Amino acid sequence: MPTIETRGLTKSFGDVDAVLDLDLTVEEGEVFGFLGPNGAGKSTTINLLLDYIRPTSGRVEVFGMDAQRHPAKIRERVGVLPEGYGFDDPLTGREYLDWAIRTKDADDDPAELLDLVSLTDDAGRMATDYSKGMQQRLAFAMALIDDPDLLILDEPSTGLDPNGIRTMRETVADVAAEGTTVFFSSHHLNEVEAVCDRVGVLNEGELVAVDSIDGLRDSVGGHATLELRCATPPRELGVETLDGVVDTTVEDHTLSVTCADPTVKVDAITYVAERTEVVDVLSTTVSLETLFNELTEGGREGEAAPEVAQ
Repeated sequence: MPTIETRGLTKSFGDVDAVLDLDLTVEEGEVFGFLGPNGAGKSTTINLLLDYIRPTSGRVEVFGMDAQRHPAKIRERVGVLPEGYGFDDPLTGREYLDWAIRTKDADDDPAELLDLVSLTDDAGRMATDYSKGMQQRLAFAMALIDDPDLLILDEPSTGLDPNGIRTMRETVADVAAEGTTVFFSSHHLNEVEAVCDRVGVLNEGELVAVDSIDGLRDSVGGHATLELRCATPPRELGVETLDGVVDTTVEDHTLSVTCADPTVKVDAITYVAERTEVVDVLSTTVSLETLFNELTEGGREGEAAPEVAQ
C-alpha cells in the first residue's frame, strides 16, 4: 500500500489553480523529493495531504485512508516540519520538546533529540532567542517525535549551516532505512539530489515529471561529457564505435566524448587508456539547475530561480 496517493487532486483559489489534476504515488519507505520553484504549489499539496485545506476536486489517501475522513488518525502517524515554523511562546527549547512529546503521548527522551540536532548547550535558552537555523533544528527535532511513519519536510534546510544540513541528511537516511517514508519538499536542488530516491517536479500546480534524478536527466537528453587529455593527439582511436558514445571531437591533445548516460564513461575511459596515455580526465553531466529549467521552462515569469546549494 502506498504511503501517499492522490488522484485528480485540484485546489483552486478563485481563478488560480494552485494544484491541478495531481496524480502522485509515494511508496512506503521511500525518500521522495517534491521539487519546484516558489509558488509551484508544493506547500498547498502538503496542506491537502494533512487536511489543513480541502481540495476543490480529486482525492487524497495517506496510509490508505481518506485524508478528509480520517485526518486525526493520519496526523497521529505523521511528523511535520512546516516551512517558516515560528516559536512565539515564552518557552525554552527543552520545554518546547517536552510539550510536543506530551502532546503526542510519546516517550521520547528530549535529551537525545536535543543532542541529535546539536542544541544540548542551548536547551535552557528561550526558543524565541534562537537564530533562524537553531529554530529550524528545534522544529526538525519536534517532527521526529514518536518515530513517525511519514515525515514531511517543507524546505527543511532553510537557515541551516553546513553542519545542520549534514545532520538533516544523515537523519533522513537513517529514518528511511528504518521504514519511514519521507516527503521532502524543496527548491534547493542539491539537497533533493543528495537525499531522495525519486523526484516529482511541480510547475504552476502541475506535475511535469516523476523519476530518479538520473532518469530525469535521460528524459531531457542529459548526456554526460568526458574530456580526456592525452600525452599525444588522440586521433583515430575508434572510441566513437563504442555503444553509448554519441559524439567525439579532438582538439590538440584533448578528446571530448559525449555519452548517452553516465554509465558509458567508464567504458570510454578504459578504451582510450588502452590505446594512448591519458594524463587528465574531466567529467561533466547536465547540471541539476539546467535540468530543472528544462522541465519547468524557467518557472513562472518573475519568480526567484531555484537554488543550488554550495
